[in-house]
Amino acid sequence: MMHLIQILLPLADNEGREFPEETLRGIHAELAARFGGLTAYSRSPARGIWKSGPDEQKDDIVIVEVMAQALDEKWWTDLRSHLEKLLGQEEIVIRATEIRKL
Repeated sequence: MMHLIQILLPLADNEGREFPEETLRGIHAELAARFGGLTAYSRSPARGIWKSGPDEQKDDIVIVEVMAQALDEKWWTDLRSHLEKLLGQEEIVIRATEIRKL
């Protein structure tokens, strides 16, 4: 079995200012170096919508995914914490699914 890990990365901060392209390129480079490649669905951003108290929140996001033989949960937890600080977010969603390559 392998794991498909997806990161839902916002394209802008909480004030609506887009992140510099080099910030996102740096994240992509780190993941590609560690996992030997990645896929970023960036042609047309996805829209995330959720409730935060009485308010509705929205984000334009890019989904970045990698495949890995093993799931190092500590490494991913540390990366999530780092990305939350780097991008000034309350929460960055990282999700993993077991897959089988055909």
